[in-house]
Order: sequence, then structure tokens, then C-alpha cells
Amino acid sequence: MKRPLVQDPRVQAALPPLLVGILVLGLWEAACRGFAIPEYLFPAPSVIAASLVQNGPDLLRALWSTLRVTLIAFALSTVLGTLVAFLFVQSRFIERGFFPYAVMLQVTPVVAVAPLIIILVRDTQVALVICATIIAIFPVISNTTVGLRSVDPGLSNLMRVYRASRMQTLLRLRIPSALGYFFAGLRISSGLALIGAVVAEFVAGTGGRSAGLAYEILQAGFQLDIPRMFAALSLITLAGILLFLAMSGLSRLALGSWGDPERA
Repeated sequence: MKRPLVQDPRVQAALPPLLVGILVLGLWEAACRGFAIPEYLFPAPSVIAASLVQNGPDLLRALWSTLRVTLIAFALSTVLGTLVAFLFVQSRFIERGFFPYAVMLQVTPVVAVAPLIIILVRDTQVALVICATIIAIFPVISNTTVGLRSVDPGLSNLMRVYRASRMQTLLRLRIPSALGYFFAGLRISSGLALIGAVVAEFVAGTGGRSAGLAYEILQAGFQLDIPRMFAALSLITLAGILLFLAMSGLSRLALGSWGDPERA
């Protein structure tokens, strides 16, 4: 039996999507060249790459502005969502009373509430962080709450037999059991924080040196600079992929193969 050329399982897992991506880009480039599609309608990957190099400093500055809002909102949603989940687990009354409001935050379109938040909050950057946090907090609350409640009944009864306090049960049983769910929530929340930051920037329409990638997309659309628009979109996509991979790597580093609900 022949051994695979690449024996690292992580590299083996990354090869199929990488090959598919190269194939899609090749077909995209060939179609644009073969059918002579104008770049102001649908640019080829080579044109997008050239625009990315040409407008690199401005786009990278805008990317950092968007990522700053994203990371702050992600950190806030992680801290606040975890604290809320702890409160929900300690009291069924609190969970039944406040969980519907957490669901309300999730199902309310941020486009509808973002103008109100931007009007009420004078600092635009703070308003953007609030909008992104509203979108990103629900997966942390939901997944962490489910994880804290998904404990082995036998171990829970054992803690009662030894008359463990609520704090001891939380620290020694519930938190270790919930780590897999918690990191799964972080993987979802990181992408939603980026989405919330971009959508809030679209609504705010802020310019200047603190402008994010959404403003660059709007400006490129007004100027019919479609390659620059696609270049900004590609940076947003790349940032989302890197955030997801970072959270997946953090989950593997913290848990290994233990306690991950995806592998259970």
C-alpha cells in the first residue's frame, strides 16, 4: 500500500479546498479573458490582484480599522456572553426571564438598529463596536449555556453526594464540560463580529483615516472602480477566514481531541 506524499493530516485536510480554490480562480480568469468581460463589470483575478497591490496602503489601513472594531467587539461579546451564561446556569428564573431578550438581539437586523445607535452614541467608533457586539454576543451566550448544562448526570449526582457548593460544581464540573461548546461559540462569534463591524460601517458611512473596508467598498462603487471593490471584498473574506482558523487553532490548543463536541 502506497503512503501518501503528504503525511501531515493538517496539510492533507487543507489540500482539497486549496485545489478547488485554484481551479475556481483558473476558470474565473479563463472565462473573463475568453469572453472579454470588461473589468468594470466583472474583473478577472489578475486585475483584482493588481488593484490590491496598487491600492495596498489605503486598503490595509482600512482593514486595520475594521479589524480593530471587530476584535474589540469580539472581546466584549466573549466576556459579556460568558458572564450572562453563568447567570443563566445559576438561576432558571433568570434564564427564562432574560433569554428571550438575548434571542431578540440575535433576530433583530443590525441594519435596522444601527442608525439609532449611531445617533444616540456620539463617538462613531464606540457605536460601531456596540453594533458588532450585538451581533456577536448571542452564539457565546447560547453555546456556553448549553455547555454548562450538558454535564454528566452521574457526575452531577456525585457532586451532590459530596455536598459540593454551587461554585465548586461550576468550577470543577460545569466549566470543564462546557469548554468545547464555548470554543465552538467563539468560532461563530468571531465571524459575526466581523460581519457586524462591516454592516455598521456601511450604515455609518464614516470617512477619513479611520474609515474601514466598508467605506472603501462604497467609494469604489461610487467611482465605478470595480477591481478595487473586489480587492476590498477579498480582504474582508481573508480576515474572516483567518479569524475562524485562529479560533479553531485556539480550540485545539486548549482542548486537543478532548471535550470538542464536533469530535464527540
